[in-house]
Amino acid sequence: MNNIIKIGILSLTMAVTATSCSDDFVKREFFQEVEQAPLTTLNEVQAFIKGGYVSMRSNTYYGADFLAYGEVRSDEMISNLAGGYYQNVMNYTMLSNDAYATNTYTQIYALIAKANIVINTDIATIKGSDLDRKNATYAQGQAYAMRALGFFDLQRLYGQKYTGGNLGIVLPLKYDPKALIARSTIAETEAQIDADFTKALALMTANGSAATTTKTELTINSVKGLASRFYLYKGDYAKVRTYTNDLIGKYSVPAASLLQETFRFSLNGAAPNSIFELAVGINASLSTNSYRQRLNPNGYGNIVVNASTLAAYDSNDVRRTFITGANRYLSSGSNASGIGKYTQGVGADNIKMLRYEEILLNGVEAELNGGDPVKALNYYNQIVTNRGLAAATTVNMAMLKTERMKELLGEGIRQWDLRRWGDVVPRPAGAKTDINLNAFPIPRSETDLANSPVVSNPGYDN
Repeated sequence: MNNIIKIGILSLTMAVTATSCSDDFVKREFFQEVEQAPLTTLNEVQAFIKGGYVSMRSNTYYGADFLAYGEVRSDEMISNLAGGYYQNVMNYTMLSNDAYATNTYTQIYALIAKANIVINTDIATIKGSDLDRKNATYAQGQAYAMRALGFFDLQRLYGQKYTGGNLGIVLPLKYDPKALIARSTIAETEAQIDADFTKALALMTANGSAATTTKTELTINSVKGLASRFYLYKGDYAKVRTYTNDLIGKYSVPAASLLQETFRFSLNGAAPNSIFELAVGINASLSTNSYRQRLNPNGYGNIVVNASTLAAYDSNDVRRTFITGANRYLSSGSNASGIGKYTQGVGADNIKMLRYEEILLNGVEAELNGGDPVKALNYYNQIVTNRGLAAATTVNMAMLKTERMKELLGEGIRQWDLRRWGDVVPRPAGAKTDINLNAFPIPRSETDLANSPVVSNPGYDN
């Protein structure tokens, strides 16, 4: 098993909501010495779901690092090495004991452990009313979605799909600290992710409402949106079209005049284009460890926009005005600048996980690949006409690729787009060129366990 589950859940965070409506959570930790007992109440089940969100918003996961990985290994942004952040990621020089690879791996498997405890709860034993058990089943669906997302993120980082290999990731389906599990194949991993998203939607649809408008919890709509992201990666355009159709009209693209708040992600839980975001709040802010500090010129400002990316924006594109600090320079000397997303000074902005514009862009791509070109154009124009640009009369894949770069800049998606398209992922001068290094190293703490069946990714520690 992986180190977080084999050695012990270092921090199986059980979050409980405060008596107010605060987005901040109180954490309680469980360690290996305390065996996890079965969950018996709705409150316990929901607390583990809240704990899952806490894992997701960690600075080693969606709070900063996982998003940065999608940017510094891409053509749109790069680390200028301020503060030393992401140099080894960008230059493909990590070792198997690297902190980025180890800490992100550990945090994602902590999320999966919490999800597994909920997934394997016998709902029939939940105390209380039938409504309590119905709500617990809905939460169980959320846990399946969390596990699907965790497996998907692990597969993109540590799986060998982009190295020419055959291995995926370790797939624990229950919480067992003593388990020793080998890595599954890529096909087996993708099949499990598919099964988890399918099960999540089945349980949530049967026990909840698609009209739920909560932004800071997984809902039926947000699970469909995250599933569309996975199926786009997998090349299953028919499923992407299905989920896009389900979400069309339920959210809206803000007009250019409203972009100040919506594009800066400052309307916590209230933006009309937001589908899912992770609540943070002042008390739980990530402060100097936040993604805001990595992006903003008033913070570390070390993840900067390439000059070529800035040049892709038309002069009247309102999004161009949010790329700031044009006097910053890359280590190579190329002019570059920061991005004005996430601006709350102490890192208390909600973490944007999914917004409507991504769904529309997913729909454009899916319709261009075996679907309806008229729908593709309609989805495309919903975005560009609200960015100060004229409506297009036609759209193709080249236009879609550029628009995804401009719209989703800084949101941790670009590397994965380039890889799934088979496009060139540029490496800085002096970076290692071994294709095996496209996958992060499996942490040595995982492979060095006694009797561990986990196989390392090749190319490391040589």
